[in-house]
Amino acid sequence: MTTQTTQYRLEQKRDVSAGFPGPKSAELASRRNAVVAGGVASSVPVYVADADGGIITDVDGNSFIDLGSGIAVTSVGASDPAVVAAVQEQVAKFTHTCFMVSPYESYIAVAEKLAELTPGDHEKRSVLFNSGAEAVENAVKVARIATGRTAVVAFDHAYHGRTNLTMGLTAKANPYKSSPAGSFGPFAPEIYRVPMSYPYREESGIAGKFTGEDAARRAITMIEKQVGAENVAAILIEPIQGEGGFIVPAEGFLPALAAWAKEKGVVFIADEVQSGFCRTGSWFASEHDGVVPDIITMAKGIAGGMPLSAITGRAELMDAVHPGGLGGTYGGNPVACAAALAAIETMQAQDLSARARHIEEQVMGRLRKLAEEVDIIGDLRGRGAMLAMEFVKPGTGATTKEPNPEATKEIAAACLQEGVIILTCGTYGNVVRLLPPLVIGDELLADALDVLEAAIRKVAA
Repeated sequence: MTTQTTQYRLEQKRDVSAGFPGPKSAELASRRNAVVAGGVASSVPVYVADADGGIITDVDGNSFIDLGSGIAVTSVGASDPAVVAAVQEQVAKFTHTCFMVSPYESYIAVAEKLAELTPGDHEKRSVLFNSGAEAVENAVKVARIATGRTAVVAFDHAYHGRTNLTMGLTAKANPYKSSPAGSFGPFAPEIYRVPMSYPYREESGIAGKFTGEDAARRAITMIEKQVGAENVAAILIEPIQGEGGFIVPAEGFLPALAAWAKEKGVVFIADEVQSGFCRTGSWFASEHDGVVPDIITMAKGIAGGMPLSAITGRAELMDAVHPGGLGGTYGGNPVACAAALAAIETMQAQDLSARARHIEEQVMGRLRKLAEEVDIIGDLRGRGAMLAMEFVKPGTGATTKEPNPEATKEIAAACLQEGVIILTCGTYGNVVRLLPPLVIGDELLADALDVLEAAIRKVAA
């Protein structure tokens, strides 16, 4: 980060002295209840007036440190000057023509950037969409056309979206696929689920340690016996799982799966919707494992908060689809493309991959010491600025590892009361995930960690 940008971020402070939810937020909540569907939930009971860097300010004047980044979206900040300028300039020219009707240069420029930044030096092609779920759906479409097969393999703890196909690919039932009121199904067919490598919760292997290769062998055996390699169009996996609990697979797991896929003619799709664009300390999380996906799906951090997603893949796969088989009215909207080009420029100019690694050092240094002193932190994991703590019941960390969602909720609530927004996740609801903007200043981050540590100590006492 430049000195100027760093200083600007350091001047931001949290301040919840006005109390919340204040009268203006309460009024908006009342209006919301009258017109917004009850199925749309919000984890923070205030309404935003302004946001940037690491601070969100509500309509009543309270300021919160943001460790969620809109779920890993505003990596360059919620109003990055370069993104703002690019959007304003584009809006003044035209807001939409539909690339499938009247194309424009910025769509091509984004595709060129994606060919440059995504892993591998092979020839690539890209298609732009609006959301991560759209990207995943279209990656599956490409894989099926290119291979002539239909089966798709997904993993335990996976999250891929809320459309019909992506709900089927997602592992967690409530709230994404069903609730006590019923199911959103039936879901799309030809989806098969196999075990993920989850190091913290693996049983011991034959040699006393269950390795990444062991976990891959377990998954591959299940695929071959229950599905048949000849029927599999694609393996779809998050290199670091998101909603499932920020699960980082054991070393060797992803390379073994990718090697098997290549041998069997199966398309290896890396869902990097949450982990992409410098979030893990590299442009893409696949790079940590030396894996080059056949297709990679992207969204969230790609465009500084504007709705844009993409799939980038091997040219022979992407070009297997007939003209007109891919697209969408708003896909690659020119305003979103302008924002993406500016956001990527900010990431490169400020070396936000290095910044993410610095955030990891700052956060994990604090949390490792804390984990030695409290017994409800079962596991610390993650990479870069995609970090998590898994909470367990007191005294169970080394034995049953019993999930502790109650403590997780208490910690999140305690942090919010002190002006720090954190997110929870995990199949068992017992994981706190930290996704600060990559441009957050050190002092602001340290302030947030002080609050988080105090909350954990209080709940653990």
